Amino acid sequence: MSYPVLGILGGGQLGSMLSTSAKKLNIKTVIFSDDPKSPAKNFSDDFILGSYNDEKKIKYFVDCVDIITFEFENIPYITLNKINQIKPVVPNPKINKIVQNRLHEKDFVNKLNINTTQYSSVNKKDDIIANKDLLPGFLKTSMFGYDGKGQFRIDSISELNNLNIEFNKEYILEKLVKLKKEISVILTRFENGSFEIYEPIENIHEDQILKFSKIPSEINKEIMEKSLKWAKLIADDLNFIGTMCVEFFIDKNENLYVNEIAPRVHNSGHMTINSHNVSQFENHIRAVCKLEKIPLIKICNAEMINIIGDDIVNYKNRKYSNNEFFFDYLKLDIKKKRKMGHLTTLKNQ
Repeated sequence: MSYPVLGILGGGQLGSMLSTSAKKLNIKTVIFSDDPKSPAKNFSDDFILGSYNDEKKIKYFVDCVDIITFEFENIPYITLNKINQIKPVVPNPKINKIVQNRLHEKDFVNKLNINTTQYSSVNKKDDIIANKDLLPGFLKTSMFGYDGKGQFRIDSISELNNLNIEFNKEYILEKLVKLKKEISVILTRFENGSFEIYEPIENIHEDQILKFSKIPSEINKEIMEKSLKWAKLIADDLNFIGTMCVEFFIDKNENLYVNEIAPRVHNSGHMTINSHNVSQFENHIRAVCKLEKIPLIKICNAEMINIIGDDIVNYKNRKYSNNEFFFDYLKLDIKKKRKMGHLTTLKNQ
């Protein structure tokens, strides 16, 4: 059997874990990244450095591979679309065009009769004043924000003058949910429309960065069934191929809201490397490379903690039990609020 060569756009920890999973399946990987310090080059078969608008480098990359996927959704749509005209990009770049823009994403979800928090487009300060009924809320850049970047919490109109907001880009104002819990559903959809879906994962964030995840999540049966149904509905409507994540809010009245769609493998699913027979990363490789789908089995309950910033130093010097699995992302520079690794702990079912 001949195996395709997989190109991966992006060289962070998700690219690293995709490359590691691909190796187990005899799939060679080529990473393309604009970061010379990309940790994924430690795990891939080949690495190409270049900017995402460097047409010459991109063409060289495309010539080296058979199929292209990506590890983060903020790669320019124009770049993805151009590549897709030469070699298949999976999932389809049209999906990124929707989810790269928070307004488009929420409009899409609402058209499926799926709940999101209330929101409005914001281009200037007066737009916030006109939508003061959405306060307290979060003002977020419509594009290219993640891990709390480009986000401002606003509790009242009186705070506006104290916030350093540059109204030179499009924003979205989202009404604050009276949050009880955050969960995520990770699934893999295959070319024939079949699914492998992981149970809902319970998440805790600190400073808008994921800190802790666990399965099983402590949610009622109705919320569980609804979250799985909505995630599958979104994936079907997008005709999605590969692994994706839908993040949800649960409010204090047990209402469920879609927060965000990530059209890729996701931080909250790192524990699946150890907790399941097939990880989210392997399932993504299987789906995009058209390999056999293997029925998903949970081996153990699990907890995962993200290791942020200089905490990585302490974890590197620790000893671990047989049920603990430490992952060092091999990032060269330690930075505040930067994800440096994670620790998964398996629990009895």
